[in-house]
Amino acid sequence: MVAQLQTPKLNLTHSLPYTVQGLVQVFTGPHRCFFTSVMAQALRIAGQGAPVLAVQFLKGGINQGHQHPVRLGQNLDWVRCDLPRCIDQADLDELETRSIEQLWQYVQNAVREGRYALVILDELSLAVNLGLIPEAEVVALIDSKPHHLDMIFTGPSMPQTILDVADQITEIRRS
Repeated sequence: MVAQLQTPKLNLTHSLPYTVQGLVQVFTGPHRCFFTSVMAQALRIAGQGAPVLAVQFLKGGINQGHQHPVRLGQNLDWVRCDLPRCIDQADLDELETRSIEQLWQYVQNAVREGRYALVILDELSLAVNLGLIPEAEVVALIDSKPHHLDMIFTGPSMPQTILDVADQITEIRRS
């Protein structure tokens, strides 16, 4: 015998009595490291049905680029720069510089269009400190983001102007 369960229809048309404001979170530390808690948060939010974008500006080597995002699960888009290597210095050729500029433009458009509930910009501080992404443009993007959008920035030596507008700062230290 096979039992069939019918999923009850929920009335989700009600609205909250308050507006949920998106947060700007910074995860920083003295070293380059992978922030496991950030990715765990991304997977949790995507698993709850909200769209998430995770962007790695300085990681390359897999011929991805913003034109070919990897979909992790149903709601998590992961994008790397279309670079043949990982970047650790500002000595980029013209093709690499253009690739980072295109990815930055893609991120700005995705944020302003409100396509995602969470946007993670991995190693953003390094891209800013290497002069690959203008610090003023990052602050302008934060100011223009949709009110519901959560943003997470990671990387060592986060610029003070970004720290000043962050709602939450988590500093990872080795003991």
